[in-house]
Amino acid sequence: MIKNSEFNHTTLIKYSADTIEKQEISDIENVNIIEKDGSIKWLNTYGFEHHSEFKQIIQKNNLDDFLIKLLLEEEHTNKVIELDNLLFIAIRVLKTEKSALDSEQMIFVASSDFIWSIQEKRGDYFEWIRERLKGSKGVVRKKKAHYLLFLIMESIIDNYQSTYEKSAELSAHTIELSKIKPTPEFTSLVEKRKQELFNFKKASSSLRDTIVKLEKVELIDKKTKYFAELKEQSINLNSDIDFELQELESKINLIFSIQGHRLNEIMKTLTVFSIIFIPLTFLAGIYGMNFKNMPELDSENGYFILLGIMLVITILSIWIFFRKKWF
Repeated sequence: MIKNSEFNHTTLIKYSADTIEKQEISDIENVNIIEKDGSIKWLNTYGFEHHSEFKQIIQKNNLDDFLIKLLLEEEHTNKVIELDNLLFIAIRVLKTEKSALDSEQMIFVASSDFIWSIQEKRGDYFEWIRERLKGSKGVVRKKKAHYLLFLIMESIIDNYQSTYEKSAELSAHTIELSKIKPTPEFTSLVEKRKQELFNFKKASSSLRDTIVKLEKVELIDKKTKYFAELKEQSINLNSDIDFELQELESKINLIFSIQGHRLNEIMKTLTVFSIIFIPLTFLAGIYGMNFKNMPELDSENGYFILLGIMLVITILSIWIFFRKKWF
């Protein structure tokens, strides 16, 4: 009997065009995914630490022994490996249930008759698929397991798309063009959004690359267009992300332009005042010297004459600035 409580959350769904059965697995002996009974099997487990259980399932079902080595690896890059009548698919998927994006590893072992999905963390986007299987909606129960794999991949992409659209709408409201201000707070909002988009793009690009590989494998029926459609969806999602990244770059450039313009205005104002006061300071400096023989000091109206000269210089400078439209 299985003693690990986490592994007890493993489920096995067996379905055909006419029947469907769901089992909560409590014993490894009940896991038979290669039984030739005309049904498609979907085995779903959580956690990658159940090495002994995985090994028993592989050996009991006479699956390719190389799977044991692959499942012992703690981290996988996105990959699609063709084995003996099997596909090993490893992808890293964004977890979008919370505002802070997280990620998890997902592994799929697929053939024409079964899918074995292994998820790092509890919870997924696949409940609607289970409902379709249960209610016999669409053609899923009439298709091979590769169609189930297509629905799983489609569910991941749809989740990315819907999450991206919600976050894009919220971001557009928060970072409106009319609200652009060259402040650290606004710049921080833009940079935070850019980081979210980079995470989205990394995940969707990796998923797109996986789908491209799936299109090329021999075990997938080349007549089907399912994975070509998924590739198109992932390309469109990447295009939307790239477009928003370009918009954010434009806003950052606009912020720099506004800051540069303000700095120029400040420097121009300071320069104007400096030009006005430099000659006045020069005159004040001359007549502030302590020489005995300064004829102007003995003049009865020297003080008023100097103030008049200063006033004329000031008015003349301001008139020149207005004439040249420096104000």
